[in-house]
Amino acid sequence: MTVQSSSLRRFFRGSQVGLFVVIGLLILLFVIGVSVSDRFATSRNILNVYEQSTGLALVSLGQTLAILTGGIDLSVGSIISLSSMLTSGLINGNPSMVLPVIAGVLLIGIVIGAINGGIITVTGVHPLIVTLGTGAILQGITLLYGLGPTGKVPRGFDYFAYGRLPAGFSVGATFALVVFLLAAFLLRNTRTGRHIYAVGDDPHAATLMGLPTRRVIMLVYILSGFFASLTAIYLVSRFGVGQPYTGANYTLSSITPVVVGGTMLAGGRGGVLGTLLGVYLVSLLNNLLNFLDVSTHFQLVAQGLVIIAAVSLYVEKRRIA
Repeated sequence: MTVQSSSLRRFFRGSQVGLFVVIGLLILLFVIGVSVSDRFATSRNILNVYEQSTGLALVSLGQTLAILTGGIDLSVGSIISLSSMLTSGLINGNPSMVLPVIAGVLLIGIVIGAINGGIITVTGVHPLIVTLGTGAILQGITLLYGLGPTGKVPRGFDYFAYGRLPAGFSVGATFALVVFLLAAFLLRNTRTGRHIYAVGDDPHAATLMGLPTRRVIMLVYILSGFFASLTAIYLVSRFGVGQPYTGANYTLSSITPVVVGGTMLAGGRGGVLGTLLGVYLVSLLNNLLNFLDVSTHFQLVAQGLVIIAAVSLYVEKRRIA
């Protein structure tokens, strides 16, 4: 074996290779954007990209945890839609209902996540099938609740989306950034975090080692449901009303930054910091497409192509390693 091939193998074994790839793509997109428009690199546009990444960031965090265990959550889009409708519909302009409804909606996300996790652990059915089914049920419930924009929110509810910190940064986007950094720390430095990686790497071996495999799976789907509902609250804060298809695109969109950020769909490898960079990459890509006057519908096509390219890259990485 040559020295060059040995070095290549060591590089591709590194858990940080995904981060280098995403950073490289971010730089490439930025260079393209600057060449397309002199307004692309302005502080206003960069802050706009940062702000618009919030919803995707929150839901992708929960999706990352599910995928790290070797699963996936295809119900997040429906949870977002239902939660957004309930948030604005139950508040309906009444300030005194804000806190109770927010607490209730977050609890609903937790309960739905617990149902997903419970079915997965008890029946052994693959998470893709389970969450696809619960997602369909939830979307049906959402449409029974309302077929169009429902309710309204009181003045000041938009602070989560449009509030500014002293430095001018978005409250929501900065909140998402802090949550990601906290999640990254907990994943790497707590027993539960290590258990999540162990279950994703080999659930059978994790069970034989005495790890609480079922409890870990329950936890990640509870958190996924929680962050999906939190995403819905942010979106209602941003748009001022809940809509029955608010979360329609978030199921695919939440997977894209996870895969692009280096988290393997098979589980056990990756992390939330890669996902965060993946979120910024997707947001920057969409922003660049807007500057190019490309149809918003093509953004989903672009995300699909990005997923295929990312998966192909990481499969090749594992083959080389």
